[in-house]
Amino acid sequence: MTTESERFTVLLVPEFVEHKDMVSARDAAVRSAVVEATGETGETGYPRYAGDGIVADIDPSSRTVEALLVDGMELDYGLSALIAS
Repeated sequence: MTTESERFTVLLVPEFVEHKDMVSARDAAVRSAVVEATGETGETGYPRYAGDGIVADIDPSSRTVEALLVDGMELDYGLSALIAS
């Protein structure tokens, strides 16, 4: 039995709200996406998740986004990716 989550909500937020509470992050998000496990392992060694134009390698135990593509491109400077609770 796996303990890895099959689904996460990724929030793309401006860096200035990165350490605020999750309500502020949800309000400030410029984009959000529900990503689901693909069954693949990404280049980072973490499970790969994809959905709504976002592909992410996510460490499910720490809920950290280790790598991210948005519509096939790297994340713009000034934005951070967070996992919503």
